[in-house]
Amino acid sequence: MAYQQLKPVAGLLLALNFCMYVIVLGIGGWAMNRAIDHGFVIGPSFDLPAHFSPIYFPMGNAATGFFVTFALLAGVVGVASAISGINHLRSWTYESLPSAATAATIAWTLTVLAMGFGCKEIELRIRNSRLRTMEAFLIILSATQLLYLAVIHTVVSRR
Repeated sequence: MAYQQLKPVAGLLLALNFCMYVIVLGIGGWAMNRAIDHGFVIGPSFDLPAHFSPIYFPMGNAATGFFVTFALLAGVVGVASAISGINHLRSWTYESLPSAATAATIAWTLTVLAMGFGCKEIELRIRNSRLRTMEAFLIILSATQLLYLAVIHTVVSRR
């Protein structure tokens, strides 16, 4: 019955990760919307600018487009991971663990990838407060998602 003691810890981490992924999706959606609204206008009478990039974001630096794109992907997969984790938390059996662990692992790897682009964006220094917030959330999420993975795998090794 010692493995039952980690169930509330997993539930707390799952709820925390879900809320943080939703916030990342909100800020990432804002950034994507702003980039679409204020990006380059290309038409039949316009030429492409000299340094045209299809991932142009007017409020950041060269890494912002990649950062926002991968943050949105990590957010969507993270929310799906939380839904799978809720199912695992309800049953808390060996049968439900593989799907929850796989989804959480994929979400964690995408989060770490987005965090890497966030670190590059931090290094380049030109960004606004919303992007700084999303960078901080992804750095924290990379640690809490890894901790959640460790908790659900520790339960298996203790059984």
